[in-house]
Amino acid sequence: MKSQQLREGRKAFTKEEWIDVLLRSSGMEPDEFTYREKWLLLNRMLPLVENNLNFCELGPRSTRKSHLYKEISPNSILVSGGQTTVANLFYNMGRHAVGLVGLWDCVAFDEVAGIKFKDNDGVQIMKDYMASGSFARGKEEISASASMVFVGNINQSVDVLLKTSSLFDPFPPEMGTDTAFLDRIRCYNPGWEIPKFRPEHFTDDYGFITDYMAEFMRELRKESHGDAIDQFFRLGKNLNQRDTIAVRKMVDGYIKLLYPNGKYTKEDVEECLRMALEMRRRVKEQLKRLGGMEFYDVNFSYIDQQSFEEKFVSVPEQGSGKLIPEGLCNPGQVYTVSRGQTGMIGVFRLETQMMGGSGKFDKTGLGNDREAKESVNTAYNFLKANVNQISGAINTKLFDFIIGYQDMQGIGMTNKLALPTLIALCSISLGKPTISSLAVLGDMTISGSLLPVDDLASSLQVCLDSGAKKVLIPIISAQEIAAVPATLMSSFQLIFYTSAKDAVFKALGVE
Repeated sequence: MKSQQLREGRKAFTKEEWIDVLLRSSGMEPDEFTYREKWLLLNRMLPLVENNLNFCELGPRSTRKSHLYKEISPNSILVSGGQTTVANLFYNMGRHAVGLVGLWDCVAFDEVAGIKFKDNDGVQIMKDYMASGSFARGKEEISASASMVFVGNINQSVDVLLKTSSLFDPFPPEMGTDTAFLDRIRCYNPGWEIPKFRPEHFTDDYGFITDYMAEFMRELRKESHGDAIDQFFRLGKNLNQRDTIAVRKMVDGYIKLLYPNGKYTKEDVEECLRMALEMRRRVKEQLKRLGGMEFYDVNFSYIDQQSFEEKFVSVPEQGSGKLIPEGLCNPGQVYTVSRGQTGMIGVFRLETQMMGGSGKFDKTGLGNDREAKESVNTAYNFLKANVNQISGAINTKLFDFIIGYQDMQGIGMTNKLALPTLIALCSISLGKPTISSLAVLGDMTISGSLLPVDDLASSLQVCLDSGAKKVLIPIISAQEIAAVPATLMSSFQLIFYTSAKDAVFKALGVE
């Protein structure tokens, strides 16, 4: 009966006023937050109103990530320090008793970096439970509805993490690099967007008593509004089954929280859907970094059932991602995509200058990387030996050259620089820029033999993410095309070259 009163009372509030009431009930002062920050704070409530919603929030210290689960809701438990056992969390076979997941609505792990099972099979059982809400111990198959929450601190800036590793880096290695485990996280809340808490962020205004609010949230777990999406929208083709379940669960949670009386409009559902798609795409983007082409389908979208318009949802921290600019570059400027020292594939930029001199060749940005320097010298020596075959207008004896090499994503310099360097030297010598929006793949030996692209599918995905429209590919990598998804292939104009000289001509648009 009490919950019915609350549903009826919701009619007296606008959506914005109701969000403020929910936040004040959790101790926050909504007037101190932007509209987006209010939504990110609301996200923390999703595991309390939704069964088996696996939630992750990593961010700076002092953003009160664990506050809700420890202080506000009596239906959730915070496992401090991360140390636990399978018996404590799931099932004690000696006492035949279900663990925390059967006793609480929400089990939150504070400081994810310290999560450690004393049992070897702990992470495996957790994966099983996170996927299906059930797990097997001995002869027992046990089901439970507790949501799993993982909160912790990010010690570096998000920009650095995105360049050098992944946003799951704070997790212990057995979790943070296990794509099967991470794929089971439904929602990744960007904790770095929530401001550090100061005294004015805490409310002294009215809200619901926490026990009353907690019981109402527990009641909401029995309902389902996941089909609200289907009244107005269809999900795009890039969402697989796990993505779809995650997005539906989140939309279900938002509607329970914001529209408990079941009264919502198409615009209301669209707002919930866009936020849900972003929270799940953040997980998928990191899976793509860790797992490569298995998770290439990250371009999440939804389709309006009436207008059939398809709208795409991105994640803000990825930025535009356009490292390779549109239009023509300056002569001597070349973008190449290859594997860096850290093992990740990224974008590298070459910028060249030429001045009167005696044939000296200098390079900057390579540091003490011997292999990179050898690769660069290979290109210059090849040009001097074959200059007449490439163009009579190039003179390596009367000019000095200097090339600056830049690691655009901080993944460590590549040593696949011979072919891009050759193209850059020819481009500056002829005063001719490379064709627009071009990424160069592949490399060459001192004799001019071509080397294949390292992991063509993943390299093309990086080209797409970086803004390339045309891609130069060695013909010896053509057989790998079969392994590249058709949607990725159709995103570019692919230009195949048969020799180093052919690569130079095609990069400069010379027929």
